[in-house]
Amino acid sequence: MSLSEQQAAALSPDTLVVAAGRPPRERDQPVNPPLVLSSTYFGTGPLADGDRGYGRYSNPTWDPFEEALGQLEGSDLPGLLYASGLAAVSSALSLIPAGGVLVMPTHSYSGTLVMAAELAQKGFIELRTVDIADTAAVIEALAPAGPDGRQASMLWLESPTNPMLGIAEVSVLAEAAHRAGAMVVTDNTFSTPLGQQPLKLGSDVVLHSVTKYLAGHSDVVLGALVTANPEIRAALLHHRIIHGGIAGPFEAWLALRGLRTLALRVERSQASAQILAEQLSAHPRIESVRFPGLATDPGHERARSQMNGFGSIVCIQVAPVAGLTGAEAADALVRGLELWLPATSLGGVESLIERRRRHAAEPASVPENLVRLSVGVENAADLWADLQQALDRLGR
Repeated sequence: MSLSEQQAAALSPDTLVVAAGRPPRERDQPVNPPLVLSSTYFGTGPLADGDRGYGRYSNPTWDPFEEALGQLEGSDLPGLLYASGLAAVSSALSLIPAGGVLVMPTHSYSGTLVMAAELAQKGFIELRTVDIADTAAVIEALAPAGPDGRQASMLWLESPTNPMLGIAEVSVLAEAAHRAGAMVVTDNTFSTPLGQQPLKLGSDVVLHSVTKYLAGHSDVVLGALVTANPEIRAALLHHRIIHGGIAGPFEAWLALRGLRTLALRVERSQASAQILAEQLSAHPRIESVRFPGLATDPGHERARSQMNGFGSIVCIQVAPVAGLTGAEAADALVRGLELWLPATSLGGVESLIERRRRHAAEPASVPENLVRLSVGVENAADLWADLQQALDRLGR
């Protein structure tokens, strides 16, 4: 590829998303990496390090994205691309030893919580959930506990959390976890590498649902992991090969294409999210607003100290109105929108909205009337006008 580690380190992230993962700067080389569709590769004799061998081991179309993501997260090692975010979650959780203790946010992504809970129910791990914004409670959860006096094997962080937008004190918690002998995995999907680099804050592994901001166009399902530790990467790669959670080459190609505009998309959507959060805070139909960019948000100061920008996700609780509970009013709001798209997922160019408790797997501690807004790149005034007309019609 075209960028050395030194060159990548010298570039700002918004340049790196465009420049990383390019073919060599040689005469008649393509500007963009080609799409390679092959399940196997020519070769004779024993496989050596670096041989592709078979399509489950490697694909040339994965390489540019994995290199670019590794550099964006500040690692000297390429990332690892997976078939989905949950395939990446599964690979990361495989690093926990049998019977090990996992400390995880109460308000983690619901799919992650379900997977961890199922592992715990089968006796493979012990699961301890905690409010990740409560630093003291997290440190306590890392300590030896229970009849066996087991301490944590892994600390799982999300910051901001999905969907409650809790902000973890990442560097403090990573240091505490390492003192306890635990590995630290951080889901960086909401922040993106442009907003936060968890490896530099002490995390051992960074996770992304590439489906969201990195690909950015709601047209692929992919996940990724990044680490700066060669032994951890080797273990994750082995898990991907043996368990088969590999990315399709076309999806990988699309994800790299989407990555090129990440900085532009995030800049636009973050600015609009700030505007909308402030406007929503003043609307009488809104019970509360969660957004780290608001000075009144409980995670504001912590987010400001460790993030570059506050993200593009806004969460609101819709107030009850005459004849409607909060949950019913939230559903009515979503149904009344004309520009916002009622759909799950987030991080695409289009603005998406949904009441999170419509999903059965969402934790019961998430309020029934909580609505998550993924702000896209449309004009902020148009987005607000649509929200305002739908809110103003509630209870009529």
